[in-house]
Amino acid sequence: MQNRRDFLKTGASTLGAASMASAAPSTAGGKKMIGMQVGAVSFVDEGTDQVLDILQQRGAVNTLFLATFTYGRGIAGRQVPGQPLPDHGKQVHDLDFHGGNYGVVRPQFYKDTGIKPEDTRAPDHGALDIISEVLPKAKARGLKTILWTEDVWRYDIPGIEKLQEVDLYGRKVRRMCVNNPYHRNFLTGLVEDYTRSYDIDGIMWGSERHGALGTALGANHGGRGNDAGSVGCFCEFCEKKARQEGNVKIERVKDGYKELEKFVRASRSGKRPVDGYEVTFWRILMRYPEILAWEQFWHDGLREIYAAMYAKAHAIKPNVQVGWHIWHNNSFSPFYRAQQDLQPLAQCSDFLKMVMYHNCGGERMASYIDSVTGTLYGDLPKQEALEYHYRLLNCRERSYEQIPFSGFSADYVKREAQRAMEGAAGTKTQIWPGIDIDIPTSKNHSKSTPQGTKDAVMAAFEAGVPGVILSRKYSEMMLANLSGAGDAVREMKLA
Repeated sequence: MQNRRDFLKTGASTLGAASMASAAPSTAGGKKMIGMQVGAVSFVDEGTDQVLDILQQRGAVNTLFLATFTYGRGIAGRQVPGQPLPDHGKQVHDLDFHGGNYGVVRPQFYKDTGIKPEDTRAPDHGALDIISEVLPKAKARGLKTILWTEDVWRYDIPGIEKLQEVDLYGRKVRRMCVNNPYHRNFLTGLVEDYTRSYDIDGIMWGSERHGALGTALGANHGGRGNDAGSVGCFCEFCEKKARQEGNVKIERVKDGYKELEKFVRASRSGKRPVDGYEVTFWRILMRYPEILAWEQFWHDGLREIYAAMYAKAHAIKPNVQVGWHIWHNNSFSPFYRAQQDLQPLAQCSDFLKMVMYHNCGGERMASYIDSVTGTLYGDLPKQEALEYHYRLLNCRERSYEQIPFSGFSADYVKREAQRAMEGAAGTKTQIWPGIDIDIPTSKNHSKSTPQGTKDAVMAAFEAGVPGVILSRKYSEMMLANLSGAGDAVREMKLA
């Protein structure tokens, strides 16, 4: 296996040539890119032409982000149980979702992956190839089609253990290792299959997770249940790569994370350290700086995956657009945001979907604060911890008690869009904010409205972005709220 320096050096020349050849146009005739994330089930339930009619008429959509490889119900399937059904589509909740590859699986592209590629074929809609179904009809209307793909999250695939992380104690973890060659081969094979087999306009890939440090601390919304001992990865591939690079000593890394595990477990049980939570955390980092080095090591591995997928796609079709879904944690966690340096990311990105979900943002920020005040920021009351994060992240929203019910404002979208545009300044990479339409929130918490959607879309374009992506998925959106997006586009004369 190539070491990281050789990989990036080799990839840089390939990516440089590809980026020169690649025009990643956000517009046609000066119009903005208006994207919609939509899964196979919507076309099955409502009919392809009807869905395309609605997206164009209601949302002024000109680009489909078609969910084609996913095991998550965030971008595929019908409405999740416990949430109100939308006013279109089949009026049932999604109780039998499986997921996988919604296109044709061509085994010749998936060599040395550790699994049989045909085992990843989605059984949800029989033999339907959703790409072949939607693509020609979209093209006939002048719509672009970008395939929305995610990491492998299904753990009952035969042979999947060959791709998985290994934790501190040698146990297989339900995550895929970023340095595992089988995992990388599968992802580049998926890109090659899609790029060679279909006349697509682009590919977007997302993996909503971070490395061992963020995982151990629960530094994300919904992170309080994270097992601080089940962090990774310490598999043979990670250890071999680390030894080849010579930057860290594996045993020191493991010892450091075991100390961090003790700290997290004690903190979550309510046992305050003698010198407080943050002082104790920094003491552990000073004693074991390898903890931070290992976190960076993981993110370097993820960047190498980006670079490999980008290079593969552009080597086949230089004009194809390739980009990444950047997790909502970017709006909450300073640790995660520190890893999202857009200048190096731009070297292997034609576009970045930066998640800026305003409506569910309040609930998610409150959940993040709940999590980190149980570990690193346990010395602070939740409101003070929130204010501290607002200052760090240049976020000026309502109080901890209010934000689950109010959500974030449209101004949050504008500020985040401006920050992302400044971060990517001078690069070819386009910033496409992800706009929240009916992303599920808890009962009685903030819900999307037509005006709120309109305000968020307008705020993004006021920040100067070349496009937006309406998210998470059409099958959970109310049509009036979708129309709010279209109203914004038409009022600003962007359609």
